[in-house]
Amino acid sequence: MIQASQVTPSTPRKIDPPLKKGEKLPRLLAIANQKGGVGKTTTAVNMATALAAVGKRVMLLDLDPQGNASTGLGVKRSEIRKSAYDLLFEEGLNPAELCVPTKVPGLYVVPSSMHLAGAEIELVTAKRREYRLREALRRPLPFDYVIIDCPPSLSLVTLNALVAVDAIVVPLQCEFYALEGLSHLVKTIERVKQHFNPKLDIHGVLLTMYDPRNRLSGAVADDVREFFGEKVYNTVIPRNVKLSEAPSYGLPAIVYDMKCPGAQAYIRLAGEIIRREKKIMEITRLETSDAQDNSKLIENKISSQEISA
Repeated sequence: MIQASQVTPSTPRKIDPPLKKGEKLPRLLAIANQKGGVGKTTTAVNMATALAAVGKRVMLLDLDPQGNASTGLGVKRSEIRKSAYDLLFEEGLNPAELCVPTKVPGLYVVPSSMHLAGAEIELVTAKRREYRLREALRRPLPFDYVIIDCPPSLSLVTLNALVAVDAIVVPLQCEFYALEGLSHLVKTIERVKQHFNPKLDIHGVLLTMYDPRNRLSGAVADDVREFFGEKVYNTVIPRNVKLSEAPSYGLPAIVYDMKCPGAQAYIRLAGEIIRREKKIMEITRLETSDAQDNSKLIENKISSQEISA
């Protein structure tokens, strides 16, 4: 596991190649929390499904060696030819060419591989080890969103995801132990912003496995909202047996039983994410416009000084 103090660059910061006119990058979101069992994969699968259901083209990248996101979308291991492991270690691969279509229209998955279990050791000596995934994903792709299901650890594989993405969705189980590692994750995110990815942001904290009958769930939710404020999504994912049953059928819960409370919660979450995305895009547009206006103002001042001279 990476300690926050150890997140320092082995190579200079990666400068992304400029986009050509008309090209645009997909939005890259990582589902990350170093604690296991908090609902990362369930969130990745159902959030991606809900976004696809409203007309977005979505690629789900399964970086967890367990491959639960892949099997949860009906991908058979025997059908996998290239995987997320190949994307990390084979230069020049186009992620779109590795995608496997799912039963959900508009949703594609780059499946996991057992080889990812050894990727940590291989990345230690790899060139530009922190930027392998960024170099693969930061290109024009035929998708609106790329969702990355991270492994339950702060490893070099997870670090690659944090360096690559625009923002992180943090699922947090409504239990006491889930709070203990949260401060470590936040410190790691800050170090990644400092050294690798200055635009990295926490898109939101998602409260999962919420049980209204349990006082502790309410207490944890209150503490998280007090600490993170508006970063916490209004949507809360309840404990729901259908969310657990759906993967055994190779289906997202939204497809397995759209009317169950868990599926309805993820549909609401997708709507909330899209609303936040619109706000982010508007802020970015205004900042870009201000920067252009400032550049023109400086150019005009310089030009007027040259004329005066």
